[in-house]
Amino acid sequence: MGQEVGNRLDLPFVEIEEIVHRAIKEDVGTGDVTSWCTIPADLEVRGNIVTREPGIAAGLIVAAEVFRQVDARVRFTCMVQDGAPVDGGCVLARVEGPGRSVLCAERTALNFLQRLGGIATLTRRYVDAVAGTSTRIVDTRKTTPGLRVLEKWAVTLGGGHNHRMGLYDAVLIKDNHIVAAGGVDQAVRRARALAPHTMTITVECETPEQIEAALKAGADIILLDNMSNQSVANAVQQINGRARVEASGGITIEQARDLARLGVEIISVGAITHSVRALDISLDLEPEGP
Repeated sequence: MGQEVGNRLDLPFVEIEEIVHRAIKEDVGTGDVTSWCTIPADLEVRGNIVTREPGIAAGLIVAAEVFRQVDARVRFTCMVQDGAPVDGGCVLARVEGPGRSVLCAERTALNFLQRLGGIATLTRRYVDAVAGTSTRIVDTRKTTPGLRVLEKWAVTLGGGHNHRMGLYDAVLIKDNHIVAAGGVDQAVRRARALAPHTMTITVECETPEQIEAALKAGADIILLDNMSNQSVANAVQQINGRARVEASGGITIEQARDLARLGVEIISVGAITHSVRALDISLDLEPEGP
């Protein structure tokens, strides 16, 4: 069964309902003509949802909602919990019910399971790479439009943590903000004066001069973007505990461990949501007995 890891995101069920509704509408439209033409209306089927490779299970509660919305008569039984590590060949869930309905829901349910499982699995690989350190692996806003809450939830199932959910819950001053504001100092001071006191202020810095200006203006987190390991080491020494240190920019699993050892506290990885490979999962129907 699954274990509690990371900062498990509370997933509002109403959001699952809305996302699933849109996904079914997109795929099913006015009806599954193939199943309607080929499968008798009274045929009952049963089968297993199986992962073909090891990984982290994610999206079972979403898949269950897909089958429920297509046909409440379909019985969906989870065999593992979301967040559980699974081996290849593991049965994630059993499905039983009207054949037309099961096959109508199949692809949408598998799309969620494969996508979210891939995110959770890749996240866990990054988390394992920094195990034994205090470094956090966090996601970014580079998510599939309309699926952010699910994809960030999958990150937490893999043991990662969530960065800001959107533009509304934290200040992150990037290069274009700095240019538009007239410099690091001006951008940070304005943010400090206007943002709610409960919000953190992160500043993306490229040079020692920008780092120093951000620190003096009161930044909470210094974001080191696309820096070499030596530059990161120098920056960590310069910051010297005056702010938290975050690194980002195409960071591989191999690089993550090195950055953690250099004293980086937060590693943000866009790839865990925008470049993930889907987990290989399928629905296998059981043949009818004699």
